[in-house]
Amino acid sequence: MIAIIENYGQYTHRIWRTLKEIGVKAEIIENTTPVGEIKRRQFAGIIFSGGPSLERVGNCLEILERYEEFGIPLLGICLGHQLIAKYFGGEVGRGKKAEYSLIEVEILKENDLFVGIPRILRVWASHMDEVKSMPKDFELLARSEFCEIEAIKHRKLPIYGIQFHPEVAHTEKGKEIYRNFVSLCKI
Repeated sequence: MIAIIENYGQYTHRIWRTLKEIGVKAEIIENTTPVGEIKRRQFAGIIFSGGPSLERVGNCLEILERYEEFGIPLLGICLGHQLIAKYFGGEVGRGKKAEYSLIEVEILKENDLFVGIPRILRVWASHMDEVKSMPKDFELLARSEFCEIEAIKHRKLPIYGIQFHPEVAHTEKGKEIYRNFVSLCKI
């Protein structure tokens, strides 16, 4: 089962629904839930949902601080991506294109998250805030004309972040991206 950490984003339930549609059980967990309780549940993977503010991420920082205790794949979506980058030393700031819109993303490197995904992908994204500089232990996976850092991966750990929303129907190959993440979780 996958834990979806609720950061008050408008697409959290779409993440849950997308996982259900591809045959994966998931549970939406409030970000006020004690981290020990989440750990005891022995989830196979964690997704940090999007949300409106880095000030409302509840237990996400503690999950990152205690990541070695979990040792499972983690995927950050939009705000979750920004939170991961900031936690590991990257910089987050205002984007050039704040509204939600359909953009083209260039996949720079095929990897576990983007296996079988075309090099150019149309995705649904908001860039109200975005990652402005990479954390040092991460590699760049995707970029766009609006944002140089659309997707990242930790060099050694199965920790990923993506600025765009694969759970939204407008995103091409979104279910495949989630299937790839689920494969990393060994479900």
